[in-house]
Order: sequence, then C-alpha cells, then structure tokens
Amino acid sequence: MHLRAVMTILILLALAVTPVRADEALAQQILKELIDVNTAPSGGNDMSEAIALLDGHLRAAGFDDDDITIVDGPDGIQHMVVRFSSPRPQHEPILMMAHLDVVEGLREDWSFEPYNMIERDGYFYGRGTVDNKAGAAIIVANLVRMKREGYRPNRDLIAMLTGDEETTGAGANWLATEGRELIDAEYALNSDGGGVILEDGEETVFVVQTAEKVYVSYRLQAVDPGGHSSRPRPDNPIYRIARALAALQQHAFPLDLNETTQQFFAHRAMEAPAEELAVLEPLAAGDLDDAALASLPEFPYYNALARATCVATQLDGGHAENALPQSATAVVNCRVLPQMPIEEVERTLANIVAPFDLELEQIAPTNAGPPSPLSETIVEPIRDVATELWPGIDLVPQMSTGATDGLFLRAVGIPVYGVSALAADPAENRAHGKDERVRVESFNNALTYWYRLTRHLTGG
Repeated sequence: MHLRAVMTILILLALAVTPVRADEALAQQILKELIDVNTAPSGGNDMSEAIALLDGHLRAAGFDDDDITIVDGPDGIQHMVVRFSSPRPQHEPILMMAHLDVVEGLREDWSFEPYNMIERDGYFYGRGTVDNKAGAAIIVANLVRMKREGYRPNRDLIAMLTGDEETTGAGANWLATEGRELIDAEYALNSDGGGVILEDGEETVFVVQTAEKVYVSYRLQAVDPGGHSSRPRPDNPIYRIARALAALQQHAFPLDLNETTQQFFAHRAMEAPAEELAVLEPLAAGDLDDAALASLPEFPYYNALARATCVATQLDGGHAENALPQSATAVVNCRVLPQMPIEEVERTLANIVAPFDLELEQIAPTNAGPPSPLSETIVEPIRDVATELWPGIDLVPQMSTGATDGLFLRAVGIPVYGVSALAADPAENRAHGKDERVRVESFNNALTYWYRLTRHLTGG
C-alpha cells in the first residue's frame, strides 16, 4: 500500500477515537488502581493500600493532614474521611459516600482476573466497577479536580470512604455515632444507591434511593432431652422448628406504603406490562384493601416494597444419625419497612412460634432510620442536573430492599440520597456476580453528574 494511503488511514483512525478529558483520565486511573487492589476477604479485608493510593492523589492536589483522616474501625479495618473545607461556610456540610471493600470474586468463576481492571468493548471489567469502587473513584477524582481548579464552595464537602460495607458496616456505624464530628452533615449523597435505567441504550429513568428496609435477624431454638431414635416420640425439636417455619411461611405482614414507595408505584403503574397492572394500580392509588393485592406475593419485588418480610435462611438440628435431636435451630432474616417499629415484627414472630415451644432471640442490634424526605430543596437540584445530562429523563424515588451504609446515617438523623448516576440495563446487573462491569460511557457520565451536582449544591 502507498505510504500516503497508510498515513491517511492512520489519521482517520486517530480522529475516530473519542478523546479522553483530563478529568475522565484521572477518574479512570483511580478506578483501575482501586480495582487492582484486592479488598475482598481473600485480600484480608485490608483497605490500607487502597487508602494509601487515594491519599497520594489527594495530597498531590493540595489536601493535607487537616483535611484527611484515616480511621481504624472497631474491627481493625481502615476507613477514610476527607474534608474539602469552605473558606466561608454558609450552610451545613454535605457528605458524599462510597465504600472500598468488595465481595469475593473467584478467578475460576470469572472470564477475566477480577482484581485487574481491563477495558473491552466499551466496558470496564473488574470486581468493584459497579459496587462500589466506581463511586469512590468519582468522588475522589472530583475532589482533586475542584481543589486544583481553586474552587471555593459555600459549605464543606466531606467524603466518607468505608471498608466494611459488604460485611459488618461497623465503620459507618462508628462514624455515625462515636465519630460523628468527622462526618456530620445536613444530608448525604450516596454513590452506592440509585442509578440510571437504560432502555434500548437510552437513559430513561434517574433513580434516587431515598429509603432502605431495616435488616434484622432472629434465631429460633427448640430443645429436648432427646433419646434413642428407635423409640421416636410424637414430637421433637426438628418437627417443632419445621412447623414454626411453615406457620411463618403462611404469614403476610400488613401492607404499608411510605412517601417513596407511593411515588415509585405511581410511576411504575404508568409503564408496567399488563400482567402487573392488577397489583400496581391499587398500590399506586394507595388502596391497600383492594382484593387484587392478595396476589402481590407472586411479584416478589413489589411485595418486598410494600410490606415487611421475614424468611428462613439457615437451619440446623440434631447431633447423631441414630439419636433423637436434643436441639434444632433456625435463622429468620427480616427486612422491615423503615416506618415500621421493629418491636411490632418481634411481637408477630413471638406469636407465630408460641404454639411450638421455641425460644426467640434477636441475633444483633438493628439500625432503624426513617425514609429521607423528598424535599424539593434537595430533589430539585438532583433532577435539574440529571435533565442537563439526559434531557427528558424521569426522576423516581426508590426504597432499597437491601441495605447500604446509608442506613447507619439515617438512624442518627442524617438523610441520605442514593444518586450513583451509573447507567445500566436492569436486566444486566452484575454487582456481586460474574464479570462485573460498567460501561465506560456510563462511568464518564456519572463523573460529570457528580461534579455538576456537588458544585450546584455548593454555590458553584
């Protein structure tokens, strides 16, 4: 081929490559550095290397010891708090949240090395690309950018980067209580909740997580003197546990909507497939006595949004193949509506198991907090910046049926708004799963969203 033709092709190829802005390059670099550090249990739940990497970027931009705090949590895991101070604060601070730990990624299960980020076919692959190192990279990259730009916010911006969200949540709990002065804020923006829904490649809905169900587990135990299995009696601990769990399976907690779920169902009813409308329409209208809602358990996600749920998750009993069991235990995990007293759930469970002579014990303390208010002073800026990036997009509040570090903040009165801004097709959720990935475009757009939102909320 003629040299000029070769040069022409090379030039055209160069022009076809989308240029990477400096802020995107920095955020992508930080994301890769974080992904390449194993912060899962197989890495010893050690956050020190990841925190050191972030510390280096922040100090290079001008943050110092007065701005950066490394916290040794109650379980020995490190956490990081960064403060971008306002020269003349006019409002209470805003807290930005992410976590550095990840669930395990087994090499034999993945198509790639989970702790080595790669880019392929328009995606970043690696454990934590969605949950939640993308959020940490975005928050830190934007702090670095604003510091280098000489930005002067009208209120402090605080970043809370925890290291045990996927396990105990002890770090966020400690910071929300014992270390409150480090993170106290008017409200928090959580990169580990919400998101943007993609439909046929188009961003259609901006989801804001404004509530989370409350996590609480109970242990059921039955005991008996036991005996020889050749002389069975009409009852034993395994049978009693089994009958109690069967009774629990038949129980449905009352339906109860909050501001977030009411708006969610109203939006969902406008676009849902016909087979879901029978339950969505009465939920959208708040008609919780509608007979059609008897079929709500056939729609597990909607059912979990509309009522508390308790389900058996672990079972153990007996001590020998040829002996009558002396004990049997079961663990029941409950996800309670944030507006519902935990005591009400415990009373209900106690009544269900009472006929079977069981002991009921709550396994660990709970952290219950109310839904975050849908205040227009917060929701409107979230919506405005979303429509700047994605004109015509709808904003929908959501209650998470799972839990994040946000529950510890809501429990002490700090409202939390999940605005990850990462766009994805709901049918392809790989968080905690094989070949976790995020679209490069989605990551870059979320970076821009967070930059614009934080400046919008701080006078910029």
